[in-house]
Amino acid sequence: MRRAAVLGRPVAHSLSPVLHSAAYAALGLDDWTYGRHDVGEADLVGFLASLDSTWAGLSLTMPLKRVALDLADHAEPLARAVGAANTLLLGPAGRTAVNTDVHGIVAAFREAQVTAATTGAVLGGGATAASALAALGQLGVRAPVVLVRSVPRAGHLLPLGRRMGLEVGLRRLSAAPAVVAACDVVVSTLPAGTDGLEQALDQVGGALLDVRYDCRPGPLSVAWCRAGGQAVGGERMLLHQAAEQVRLMTGHPAPLAAMDHALTAALAAADPTAR
Repeated sequence: MRRAAVLGRPVAHSLSPVLHSAAYAALGLDDWTYGRHDVGEADLVGFLASLDSTWAGLSLTMPLKRVALDLADHAEPLARAVGAANTLLLGPAGRTAVNTDVHGIVAAFREAQVTAATTGAVLGGGATAASALAALGQLGVRAPVVLVRSVPRAGHLLPLGRRMGLEVGLRRLSAAPAVVAACDVVVSTLPAGTDGLEQALDQVGGALLDVRYDCRPGPLSVAWCRAGGQAVGGERMLLHQAAEQVRLMTGHPAPLAAMDHALTAALAAADPTAR
């Protein structure tokens, strides 16, 4: 038997078991199982110590993405640069920290035919903002702007950006309508509420990825499309980051179509009114 699971707190809402289990079924990996465990920062050391050799990997949600780097024996350069890992690969060489969130954002944009950009912005300065910056860098944006409610609290993103070869600019969220109007790509990492941004949008021409997928389409995505832009659902990032985890943990190419079908069904069941 081979095991994997998603850890976090809270974790009951996670759709990772749906995605990974669908992948195992499509790949014929009948001896693989994927679970869900409520684990906080203080619990992670003990949980890792309890694992045996049947474990192949872990998916990590908040609040574990940063502490996982400290508990890993190895870390991929991207995870180190971003300062967050959403994946721990478990094997004979120990624990390897990996970030597949960046892959998920880039793949979601590319799926929507957005393959390159020169200007971009990130809404919000939370944990996902660093991964969003790295993704914009991979798309070609060298000087992304981060729009936040409190500029001083987001100061840590400046040196982080420099580690990734980016010149990050910080602006207040109130400046977002003017900033995003000139951007090729925008990633919203705002957990809920946009300080009235959706009402202030006048004209946009780029693509927006809203990482939230609990409301589809969200108010910001609706307003973005109404203003002339293209919106990419956060569930596309969720799908592609999980697909990369499947590839890394199992060694098999992820069965994207099967995972996509399972995700669509799960989201429809959770919100049958979603368009």
